[in-house]
Amino acid sequence: MRYSKEHKQMTRQRIIETAGRRFKRDGIDGSGISTLMADAGLTNGAFYAHFESKDDLVATAVAEQLRAQYANLVQQAAPGIAGVEQIVRWYLSPQHRDSPDDGCPSAALLDEIGRCPDATRQAYTDGVLAVVDGISERLAPADPRSVRTKTLSVYAMMVGTLQLARALADKRLAGELLEEGIRNALGLLAIAEQAG
Repeated sequence: MRYSKEHKQMTRQRIIETAGRRFKRDGIDGSGISTLMADAGLTNGAFYAHFESKDDLVATAVAEQLRAQYANLVQQAAPGIAGVEQIVRWYLSPQHRDSPDDGCPSAALLDEIGRCPDATRQAYTDGVLAVVDGISERLAPADPRSVRTKTLSVYAMMVGTLQLARALADKRLAGELLEEGIRNALGLLAIAEQAG
């Protein structure tokens, strides 16, 4: 049976979305093709009609997750420093901490992405820089590149804070860590804004 182009694209998108959630929940190495395809309601045989390899799917899913983060978080935030504060507060929120499969791929997969092939690492780099550049544009609209590295450093701090908050067994301590992370990130970004 031949499917339309639209059906094939919708199926591919379903695989990407379900794989992205599974990767963030169970890790890349902990997610086999059989499980990923079962999540999408498909057979293993359908996988290769959409992707050359698992690495191809990983690169695509990571890029898509970061694109969605940019569209849903960065582009929807208020202009200027108020928008930056919205982004930081969402990122370091208890809801984000408690929902890794619906959250940022950086906090869920960073250690594994560093060991992935170059194509996946490049897809990740491009996606993260889009997020960072969106934040930088709010901090220094006249010259966003002047604060890019500082913003990337603060983003890294936020990722690490979220990872540690997820790992702590003490939810109260984890909540305090998130609040301190918000204060630290906003303080550093305010300094970057003044410098930019």
